[in-house]
Amino acid sequence: MNVGIIGLGLMGGSFALAMKKVYENCRVLGYDHNDQHCIEALELGIADRITDELEEFSNLDLIVLAIPVDGIVAVLQELTFVSGHTTIVDLGSTKKLIVESVPPSIRKNFVAAHPMTGTEKFGPGAAQEDLYRGKAVVLCDLEESGEEQRSLAKKLFGDLGMKIFYMNAEDHDRHAAFISHMPHALSYSLANAVMKQENPRAIIALAGGGFKDMSRIAKSSPNMWTDIFRQNKENLILAIECFKGELERCEELVIQERWEELHQWMGKANGLHEIL
Repeated sequence: MNVGIIGLGLMGGSFALAMKKVYENCRVLGYDHNDQHCIEALELGIADRITDELEEFSNLDLIVLAIPVDGIVAVLQELTFVSGHTTIVDLGSTKKLIVESVPPSIRKNFVAAHPMTGTEKFGPGAAQEDLYRGKAVVLCDLEESGEEQRSLAKKLFGDLGMKIFYMNAEDHDRHAAFISHMPHALSYSLANAVMKQENPRAIIALAGGGFKDMSRIAKSSPNMWTDIFRQNKENLILAIECFKGELERCEELVIQERWEELHQWMGKANGLHEIL
C-alpha cells in the first residue's frame, strides 16, 4: 500500500508506524510544513520519503490528513487532482465543517474519521505504533463516500485494531463537544486558575494524582485546540453552559451547607463509571 501522510506529528506519525507494522509492504510519503518534523520523521522511520509537492499524492492508495482542523479544510481544496481510486481520510476532532468543505469532485474519495485517541504530547517524537490499537474510531456520513473508499476505511481501521462506530457529522460534533472538547476547556481553565492563585512551590508540594490527571491535557497544543474550538463553537458553548450549571449547583449546596443533597449529587455522578 502506498500511503501519503500530511502532518507528521503525534497522530500522523503514529498512524504511519501502525500502518508499517500491519502492512508489510507499506510505503509512506510524508508532507509537513515544519522542516524539523520532516527530518525527525525520516530519522524515526515514520516516512520513507518526504515531499513538499502535493501533486506527488495524486496516485496514492491512501492519503491521511493528520493536521489541525482548519488545515484539513484548506488542504482538501488542493487535492482535487487525486485519482478516482484514492481514499482520503481525515483524523480531525470536528466533522461537520470539514465534511461540508469537501470539494464535490472528490467527495467520493473522502472518508471523515475521528479516532478517539491521542496524548497531550506532539511532534514526531511523540508517535507510538500502538496509539490506535483498542481505541474507538467514529466514521461520519459514510454513505456519501465511494464504495471502494468505504471498504478500505473499514478494513484499514479494523486491521489497526480499532472499534468502529458510525454517526452523522452533526451528531458527532455535539457528542464530541461534551466528551472531548469541553474537558479540554476545563483543563485549560483549571491550570490558569491555579497558576493565578498559587505559587510554584505550593503547586509542586501539594499537586497530587487528581490534580495532575485533570490538568494533564492542558499541555495539549493551543494551535490545534484553538482551531477545534472555533469549528465547534456552538456545541462547545452549550457544553460549557451545562457544566457551569452543575458547578453552580455544587457551589450552592456548599454555601447553604446542604450536605446530604451534596452527597446525593456526588453519588449521581458516580454513575458515570458504570458506563465507562
